[in-house]
Amino acid sequence: MDDNRRNPSSDDEVALRRIQRLSLHLYNPSEPHSGGLSLLPCRAKRNLSPSVESLSEYMRGPHREIQARIFEFFQSRPDLQTPVEISMAEHRQLCMRQMTALVREAGIRPFRYLVENPSAYFAIAEAVGGVDISLGIKMGVQFSLWGGSVINLGTKKHKEKYFDGIDNLDYPGCFAMTELHHGSNVQALQTTAIFDPITDEFVINTPNDGAIKWWIGNAAVHGKFASVFARLVLPLQGKGGKSADMGIHAFIVPIRDLETHSLLPGVEIHDCGHKVGLNGVDNGALRFSHVRVPRDNLLNRFGDVSRDGKYTSSLPTVNKRFAATLGELVGGRVGLAYSSVGVLKIAVTIAVRYSLLRQQFGPPRKPEVSVLDYQSQQHRLMPMLASTYAFHFATQYLVDKYSEMKKTNDDQVIGDVHALSAGLKSYVTSYTARSISTCRESCGGHGYAAVNRFGILRNDHDIFQTFEGDNTVLLQQVAGDLLKRYQEKFKGGTLTMTWNYLRESMSSYLSQPNPVTARWEGEDHLRDPKFQLDAFRYRTSRLLQSVAARLQKHSKTLGSFGAWNRCLNHLLTLAESHIESVVLAKFIEAVQNCPDANTREVLKLVCDLYALDRIWKDIGTYRNVDYVAPNKAKAIHKLTDYLSFQVRGVARELVDAFDLPDLVIRAPIGMASEAYEQYTQHVGF
Repeated sequence: MDDNRRNPSSDDEVALRRIQRLSLHLYNPSEPHSGGLSLLPCRAKRNLSPSVESLSEYMRGPHREIQARIFEFFQSRPDLQTPVEISMAEHRQLCMRQMTALVREAGIRPFRYLVENPSAYFAIAEAVGGVDISLGIKMGVQFSLWGGSVINLGTKKHKEKYFDGIDNLDYPGCFAMTELHHGSNVQALQTTAIFDPITDEFVINTPNDGAIKWWIGNAAVHGKFASVFARLVLPLQGKGGKSADMGIHAFIVPIRDLETHSLLPGVEIHDCGHKVGLNGVDNGALRFSHVRVPRDNLLNRFGDVSRDGKYTSSLPTVNKRFAATLGELVGGRVGLAYSSVGVLKIAVTIAVRYSLLRQQFGPPRKPEVSVLDYQSQQHRLMPMLASTYAFHFATQYLVDKYSEMKKTNDDQVIGDVHALSAGLKSYVTSYTARSISTCRESCGGHGYAAVNRFGILRNDHDIFQTFEGDNTVLLQQVAGDLLKRYQEKFKGGTLTMTWNYLRESMSSYLSQPNPVTARWEGEDHLRDPKFQLDAFRYRTSRLLQSVAARLQKHSKTLGSFGAWNRCLNHLLTLAESHIESVVLAKFIEAVQNCPDANTREVLKLVCDLYALDRIWKDIGTYRNVDYVAPNKAKAIHKLTDYLSFQVRGVARELVDAFDLPDLVIRAPIGMASEAYEQYTQHVGF
């Protein structure tokens, strides 16, 4: 054929194939990056035989003993177990009895753990959430929000006065931040706290209906105190003798009489009523009509007012004080991310066990096969099971970092925890919410029975996506922090631990994709953690660079707010991509650190499925920039399906390793044995 008539693209492909062959000859085939053409020893596929005990031991963490105490206590008390059918009023009273019994009869003091050993507190929260999610949230309101605000935003005098009452439940309380008109935008709250220098008091007032405190847990029935977030106003302290608004501060406001439980003067409370879920939590709406509290009731860690009305603070601006105040409340997000994984474990366990039990259809004249033997069911549930393991290790890391933050108060750790908790809370709770519905669908008609838990889990968990920070807002915080780090990188600043990879990625990951490695499709290469992590980080780095350029471009014509809004979907994708990179990194570390070889092999299989499934789900991004060639994309898809099949083979052991007692599972179809027998007994046979 005449050279002038040859297809140029064909020439390119021939050249690339020659380069690939040459590179594979030069590459050390003993290393784990070898592609499909290298000479590798033949490996027979073998069945894994994981030890549930070994796997469970590695997953448990240091606080399984206290969780076991909680499970044993509630197992021994049928009167404290939540029935499937219960009225809102009964559920609220039951939840209060459950929490009181936990503290006063079982002798478990969550508040002390919150202060002294946060990781143990989060383990307690996961366990009580397994008993009843409403109980977990009510406990969080009492100890993490009401108690946490007193301890973290107050000073020694507040701890001395309130600690014991919060701890032993003599002082049940609320966290009154959200208003009818403002939730996420806390700086725009309208409730006021005006200092009266004559009486040495603050006057708490709701100036209009939009400022009514709304959705306040523990307020409708049980609360006697509230941490009220309000604008601290000092008369005559502003310019020209006007009032000075010092920004949002927290105040301890008694709302009911300690003896009679009657509402105190000036306090008006109404019930928010029946909700989609969490009806064991008594949410109320509060209006304050010139309620007076002593000056000492100001939680004054970050700002104080003297007897003569002078304001002092170690932080120079309203914004810095506001950031410090909200920063101390980050533990709620940590707890929600951790507890959400606990809910996901329950849902996945029920769905997997039932899918193994349920048999439908099969080859002609052959026995019916397990539903989980169908590729479509594996595609639904096995990546979800892998994600559950990934989230377990990621949120355990978050809890450890939070504990380190509380001990050291190191600025870098604080910055890391704030952004990581926002990202993981958003990503994990959104994933869990979607997954519960998928689990319900995967269990067919029996998944629709209330006794089999999916409806209750879905409804109770759904609000996890909203409180402690709306998920979309939190992802924007993550994106904003990434952009800040991006700018600092070019100014020679340091990066906190979670963001360290961006320093390298901005140079190496953003170079042109290697046309040779883009075509490698061998299993060893695709299952190499370096390839997987590089792919995740490459995507994040490209998204970060491109959105930074777009923001700079649009800000010239739209201003900063308009530019941000124009790029909002891009920013959310960036934040999710970063969180996925962190999750994978922590999963890989957990695999490598596992001391038992057999268990490590199983975890490696699950980790590979998590990574490749995520890459396949966003394969368009990798194809658009030629990071993955068509043949490699096909190989990733094929391998993902095969890994799902492999994980199916150990699915029972993987869910059993969560070590969830029947008290937590409760769904008849999710029992480890005699599921159908328990189901028929439940309906009366």
